[in-house]
Amino acid sequence: MTARPAEVGGNAGHEAGPMIQVVVPAYNEAQRLPRTLVLLGSWLGEAHPEWSGRLEVLVVDNASTDGTADVARMLSTPQVPVSVLHCPEPGKGAAVRAGILATSADLVAFVDADGATSFDAFTQAVEHIRRGADVAIGSRAVSGSVTMARHSGLRERGAAAYRWCTARLVEDVRDTQCGFKVFRGPLARQVFADTHTAGFSFDVEVLGRAQLLGASIAEFPVTWVDVPGSTFDPARHGVQSFAQLAGIALMLRRAQRQASAAPVDASVTPLVRTASADLALDA
Repeated sequence: MTARPAEVGGNAGHEAGPMIQVVVPAYNEAQRLPRTLVLLGSWLGEAHPEWSGRLEVLVVDNASTDGTADVARMLSTPQVPVSVLHCPEPGKGAAVRAGILATSADLVAFVDADGATSFDAFTQAVEHIRRGADVAIGSRAVSGSVTMARHSGLRERGAAAYRWCTARLVEDVRDTQCGFKVFRGPLARQVFADTHTAGFSFDVEVLGRAQLLGASIAEFPVTWVDVPGSTFDPARHGVQSFAQLAGIALMLRRAQRQASAAPVDASVTPLVRTASADLALDA
């Protein structure tokens, strides 16, 4: 994966820099994106008005043909500034990687363009990171989650088989694929700089590499509502996703061997935490 953002547009955000940058991968999302960004702005005004202007959205236009980028720019407001990045490499993983590598905030997140996960998850994620987690991920598979889906029995069985496979690659994480994840910024940029998975299984590689660095991952329940219009095709992308897991397993084993063989440098810690993230949360 070599995609880099070709263009940055929109507002620059708060003078001191955004507290949280939220990456939204988008392929032909002109119809669903407005609802998501409006809901985010409404939630922000009601739940965390003190974050106004300090939460910046980066919409990564993944070679859309429906005017997604123009729609995103029109939705930028002082309360929720929106920037647009262009990622020509196809694939959700490629788009998220391009967005994460363009961030600079102490906290970075990525969420799905459909807004399926309630934005209340931001409050929970930030609290987990304040308490010491390096990554906070929404989950539809832990106690307390509320999931409203219209999936077929075939898709549900496929999802169960997929979770069985991911459990062998990412320890103690029950739902790797929920599209809501928040990271300490330095960790996110370090992890994504090394990822290679362009397709829908990229989350597994990201979480696996984070664990290899010693990251603490907090998984918490969310409210998730299936939103019509997904570009995920179970018949086509499902097979590809399982094939990607085999490649990810090889990459993670190789990374683990390289880490074990590398000489230990006492001056370098495998995971860099910065006090600035905690300061930003309290601001």
